[in-house]
Order: sequence, then C-alpha cells, then structure tokens
Amino acid sequence: MKTPLLRLSLIAAALALGGTLPAQAADANTVTIMVGGINKIIYLPAKLTEALGYFKDEGLNVELQSQPAGVDAENQLIAGAVQGVVGFYDHTIDLQAKGKEVEAIAVFGKVPGEVEMVSTKAAPTFKSMADAKGKTLGVTGLGSSTDFLTRYLALRQGVESKEYSLLPVGAGNSFIAAIKQDRIQAGMTTEPTVSQLLKTGDAQVLVDMRTEEGTKAALGGLYPAPSLYVSNAWAESHKEQATKLAHAFAKTMQYLHTHSAEEIADKMPRDYYGNDKAMYVAAIKSSLPMFTTDGRMPEGGPETVLKVLSTFKPQVKAKNIDLSKTYTNAYLPAAK
Repeated sequence: MKTPLLRLSLIAAALALGGTLPAQAADANTVTIMVGGINKIIYLPAKLTEALGYFKDEGLNVELQSQPAGVDAENQLIAGAVQGVVGFYDHTIDLQAKGKEVEAIAVFGKVPGEVEMVSTKAAPTFKSMADAKGKTLGVTGLGSSTDFLTRYLALRQGVESKEYSLLPVGAGNSFIAAIKQDRIQAGMTTEPTVSQLLKTGDAQVLVDMRTEEGTKAALGGLYPAPSLYVSNAWAESHKEQATKLAHAFAKTMQYLHTHSAEEIADKMPRDYYGNDKAMYVAAIKSSLPMFTTDGRMPEGGPETVLKVLSTFKPQVKAKNIDLSKTYTNAYLPAAK
C-alpha cells in the first residue's frame, strides 16, 4: 500500500506531466474538507456548521482538516487527497487558467475579509500601498489569495512587483511575530489577527477589505472570497453529497445573520480565542457584514475577481476563462 505522502507525490508528478484533476470518490456520505486556516474568522462557517450539527443533519460525515495557507489547501484538492476546500473563490479562476476545473458551490463572503496591516514602526513613512517600494510585505503563502491581492493593491498604486519583496509568513501567531520582528513592514491578514495587532498596538490598518465599502474602494467592486469549492467532476458524480454540503452551509449562513456574535463565539472551540473571548467576539461582530445570507454568489462578483487576477497574471485572460464553470448555485436551496 502506498503511503499518503508517496501517493500525493505520484499524483503531483502525474499532474505536472499534464494529467487531469482527479475526482476522488468518497465513501458514501463521507467527505474530507481542507480549510485554509480553520481558526480564521473568514472561514468560521466551516467549524460552525460542524458545531451546529448541520453536516450530521444532512446525513454527512465531514472531516475538517486545516492548512495555514489557501494555496496549500488547493494543492490537496488537486492531488485528490480531499473532496473539498474552504478557501478563496479566486483559486477556481486561477486553476481554470491552468487547465483544472473547480467550482465554488457555496459562497461565504461577499468580500475578502482581508486587511493590509502596516507595522507601527513603519507607519510614519508607509501611508498607502504607493509606499510599498523597497519594503517586505507579508502574505500567507506564495501563490495564495493574499499574494494575488497584495500584488493587485500595489500595482493599482503604481508599484510593480519587482519593487518590493513578498515573504510567506502564514497567519495568526507567525504573522504577528513577523510584524514584531520587523521581518515584514506590512502584510495581509484576517480576523482575529487584525484585532490582536490593533489591541497590542503593533500594527495599524492600511487597507480594509472587511466591508463592502472598503472592498469596492480597494478593488473596484465586490470580491467574493471565502467559499467551499470542489472539482467540477466530483460535484457532477456526487450530486447528492454536493447538495447536502451546500444545504448545510446555507443554513449556517442564515444562522450567522440571525444570532449575535456572542452566541456564535459560544459555539467555537476555546483555543480559537484563548483568554480573550471579548476580543474574539468583537472580531466576529466586525466581520458579520461580510457574510452572504444564503451561500449564493453575489452578482457581479466573479467579474471583479477575474479583472483583478488578469491584471497581473498573464495566463488569466477574460477571453480564456469561462466564469460559469467556476461557481454554481445549483446545489443550494432555491432562492426565496
């Protein structure tokens, strides 16, 4: 029997030689989902759905796994090691440009929920992304959505990628350490890391994409991001499981808009907030407006994402991308 590591290596090698995205069959109603940082509030619906029992209500046995960066979760899906990923929708477009078809079947966020934070030390001379020249900027991983967005924000301010450095620093404590140690002068992260840095005074907000207003100002439109995506082939051959997953997440999105931040925090594991539950509750409260109410793709969102990616990724061009294959509302409950 091949070890999981060897199996992944063999699949990765096959893909490098032009193989196709495998549609690994799960056991009946058993699904493994990789989350690009399970304790990030932007991906809170994953753990919350489990905590609320909605997966079980649908007759599903769902195993949630976590990788600190979305690009690593994406690689697990491509390798066939998991059936789904909770990550950023933009990966579906980027992957289609590489010949891999994946689609979002439930969208959690109308906006990225990401914040470009600048260290307090660098802040006096780093007042906008136009000041990124010569700086080191933190991202969760190279090729991640934070990588995509950072490069776009800089380019929009006239700063080319060769004029600054990107450093993969992960999220949470590793991101905070990079800021404190001045290994990065600014970087992109999410809640609750944003609130932690603001509380300690180690960093300040430079670009805020937690709200629709802030996202439209930064990116020119809504940028649907946190979502559940699967391979198109898997969804087609496992329609029942795909539908059950989408329905479970749709119920969670309704829960988020009908319960308080305190009630939501009470459902989450204690290690998500440690000894500062009040800060965690505040972070959830500030993030709630970003979430969709029903898991559906917001109108116009895919076009904004395509515009952003095509700005700096030569292989991503509108004429070569079929957006209708990057998401679907078909597995969700009928719109009310």
